[in-house]
Amino acid sequence: MDDQNKNLILATVLSMAVIFVWMTWFAPEEAIVPEQVVTTQTETADGATPAAAPSADDAAVTTAETSTPQALIDAPRAAIETSRLSGSISLLGGRIDELKLSDYNETQAEDADTVTLLSPVGSDDPYYALFGWAASTGVDPANVPGPETQWSISEGEVLTPSTPLTLKWDNGAGLVFNRTYAIDENYMFTVTQSVENVGDVAASMVPYGLLARHGEPKDLKNFFVLHEGLVTMTDEYSETNWDDIPDFDIHPKEGVPAERIDDVANGWIGITDHFWMTTLIPAKDVPTRLTAKYRPRSDIYQIEAVMPKVTVQPGATETSTLRVFAGAKEWETIREYQTGGVTKFIDSIDWGWFFFLTKPIFWLLHELNKIVGNMGWSIIALTLIIKAVLFPLAYKSYVSMAKMKELQPEMEKLKASAGDDKQKLQTGMMELYKKNKVNPAAGCLPILMQIPIFFSLYKVIFVTIELRHAAWFGPFQDLSAPDPTTLLNLFGLLPNGGPEAGSVMALIFIGILPIILGISMWLQQKLNPAPTDPTQQMIFAWMPWVFMFMLGSFASGLVVYWIANNTITFTQQYLIMRSQGYKPDVFGNIKGSFSKKPKADT
Repeated sequence: MDDQNKNLILATVLSMAVIFVWMTWFAPEEAIVPEQVVTTQTETADGATPAAAPSADDAAVTTAETSTPQALIDAPRAAIETSRLSGSISLLGGRIDELKLSDYNETQAEDADTVTLLSPVGSDDPYYALFGWAASTGVDPANVPGPETQWSISEGEVLTPSTPLTLKWDNGAGLVFNRTYAIDENYMFTVTQSVENVGDVAASMVPYGLLARHGEPKDLKNFFVLHEGLVTMTDEYSETNWDDIPDFDIHPKEGVPAERIDDVANGWIGITDHFWMTTLIPAKDVPTRLTAKYRPRSDIYQIEAVMPKVTVQPGATETSTLRVFAGAKEWETIREYQTGGVTKFIDSIDWGWFFFLTKPIFWLLHELNKIVGNMGWSIIALTLIIKAVLFPLAYKSYVSMAKMKELQPEMEKLKASAGDDKQKLQTGMMELYKKNKVNPAAGCLPILMQIPIFFSLYKVIFVTIELRHAAWFGPFQDLSAPDPTTLLNLFGLLPNGGPEAGSVMALIFIGILPIILGISMWLQQKLNPAPTDPTQQMIFAWMPWVFMFMLGSFASGLVVYWIANNTITFTQQYLIMRSQGYKPDVFGNIKGSFSKKPKADT
């Protein structure tokens, strides 16, 4: 077996092994739909406010009977209307609990529903934001606003980017509370809470904001390559999966599994889904306690941001501000907020282990798409640029391969003269390589370099919302999904869909893109004659078609990249080998692969 074929087989088998392990170990599990959570009257504050104090001095948060779904349905609401968001704020508790993302639909069907991010108690997936004050020294918990407080509108009617909404509540005991909601043109709410002391006794209390989610998301992907769950920025960015949150230690002051981080300046905490996120962002340079907890009895995940205690003197007013991001994880939007002061907010997009490749690859793809206006052609343009960057390495590799072809006669003489003396053969081959300045390992490098690039691009295509429902042409209307064409719909000519993704039928009846991928790999093999060793021949014969079926269930955008990569590689290798005096007999090698093999003499 010559070294060139050894290297090629080694590199290709390694690539196949990595992909096989990836698909076997890290394939998405079937989503587990949590049981419906029934909130009882014995739970406090929607089961969402802390049972113990979420404040700097452990002042007790007001507890109350849980609002029934009917109470929330009957409560008056103030509408939220922007070009990108629609929803409402319930005046019962002043909670943001209805929010839809106007730019995004659940599916690509014409009658598809708009994506719902936040939902009230009583819906299928309750998920909402609450704000309030925790009573401290000298203040009755009933005299501070919480989830059961019935607010009234004092200014504004509809929350829009140009018209804030202000709610008011007078506790009748010398404290007047106001809460102003503002929203920008994208997804950032600013909630300003103020308390005016119109009495004659000083009052101390602690402002807080929290996110409550009843149960795990029903559409949880449970996919290794994607993080879903808790995201936290303190001194550094951290992620916690949904199933790890209940495993937090029982906090002595919370009484439930909880993780509390005190005195965080310029941090944030939130919940991320595949493409959407809700995050609490305290004011800059304000030391804040960030807490994540799980309430087992009510199956509620709760995220808190607790600001420093304030003491309001008679005749004085104290104010606290908290921002809430609730929207899509769009790269440009997230980056603008980071530029505006949200620390490392861009890290909330799950860039993965190869972030040093994933970030620049996505940036380049994003910029190309702004120019080209089509994500499919942008992926092909990205492939051209990547191949251009790697061209010096590829050039050395292909030149080395061409020189090794020229050395084949001398290598055969060495084998004949060395006989069974492997040491003599090895020494002679190394001298031959050194004399002709040939690196036998160079042929592996272009293939090996593709592995981290492949996984980085896979991460980009799977994770970033910019690839969600991104169209190319014809039947390829979502490059983040597998190829929708199949023999069963005549490769997109018929309107019916293909087999269900993940089924055995989908594995067998693959689309046109994986088939083209297999053909492109097969043609690339034909730049060289088939190896004489029967084992090598079998590996080479099966390799393209194994890859074809393995990648049939991958995102079609990734298959587009691989096809473009194979096509460019074939062209580069052919031209470089020609420039070195070796003319690949592509058609002859194709013809030879169909020739009937003579039977061995018996």
